[in-house]
Amino acid sequence: MSPILCVAGARPNFMKIAPVLGALAEAGLTCRLVHTGQHYDPAMNDCFFRDLGIPAPDHYLEVGSASHAVQTAEVMKRFEPVLESEAPAAVLVVGDVNSTLACALVAAKRGVPVIHVEAGLRSFDRAMPEEVNRVLTDQLSDLLFLTEAEALDNLRREGIPEERAHFVGNVMIDSLHRNLARAVPAVQTLGAAPGSYALLTLHRPSNVDDAATLAGLLEAVADIGRGLRVVFSVHPRTRGRIEAFGLQGLLAGLTVLPPLGYLEMLGLMRDASLVMTDSGGIQEETTALGVPCLTLRENTERPITLTQGTNQLVGTDTARLRRAVAEILAGRGPAGRIPHYWDGCAAQRIAAVIRAWLAETERLKAA
Repeated sequence: MSPILCVAGARPNFMKIAPVLGALAEAGLTCRLVHTGQHYDPAMNDCFFRDLGIPAPDHYLEVGSASHAVQTAEVMKRFEPVLESEAPAAVLVVGDVNSTLACALVAAKRGVPVIHVEAGLRSFDRAMPEEVNRVLTDQLSDLLFLTEAEALDNLRREGIPEERAHFVGNVMIDSLHRNLARAVPAVQTLGAAPGSYALLTLHRPSNVDDAATLAGLLEAVADIGRGLRVVFSVHPRTRGRIEAFGLQGLLAGLTVLPPLGYLEMLGLMRDASLVMTDSGGIQEETTALGVPCLTLRENTERPITLTQGTNQLVGTDTARLRRAVAEILAGRGPAGRIPHYWDGCAAQRIAAVIRAWLAETERLKAA
């Protein structure tokens, strides 16, 4: 049987693709891993492959950084020859980054079936490039795997046949379950006891590309840091914006760390009293860990983290952020519960569906 081409390109993809690769291999399916190189910094790349046990990619496209249009186009240009040489049975993409849409588009135009892991999520904010990637990738996909049952409503509204969609759970949480016992304790990373600090991450363009917005957030976090240690793992892009806007002075009271490996970051999340972030994946991981999360956005494509999890939206309203932190520290944050199928077995469900689907496809071809 022809291989399945599995695509990853950026940090969130790595946590999603790792359990999928393992489950497909266990199901007896041949895979080839394509790394587009959308994240190419060793701190955002090599250490995640090592921590998650991802094999070396069969194809490395070395795309690197660029504008959304240029990066998407470059992935398409470099992926098409790989598609031609491999002649895969399907292309499997994960998440919502530029690489996801680019490879799905190339496959669809060449008549190769597309499988989308983490389908149906919507923020309903088309100003987010990731939202455009999600919507278009789902339209191109032949198999769509959902992390939450409610995502099916989004697909129905967009005219996607229900029989293509399968609610399987969350592969991000598969990676978390498999690695939690190996997570690096905060005391080792920081010399800090569990519950003695808050963790901050920021990388969304809406938060870091505007000087006033970024300054307001950092000022609020600095204020919070006067009463609670704040640990800020700084994304390379965010660091560049802080330096360009001359905001380095606002970091003075924070514990500033470079980008961390998966196991270090997992340990910091697990041991934090609360997490402040604009990351979609961290909203999910904190829900699975039972750690309060304050999302520095006005919307989320992961509403289950609000209705069932530990997440709260605070946007960029700094007064709202301060109040939410105070409520959590007073023990009044949402307790949350673990969503259905966030049990560490999503990848196995995905592999079972794909194996049956490929067998049926082969049967129909032979008929």
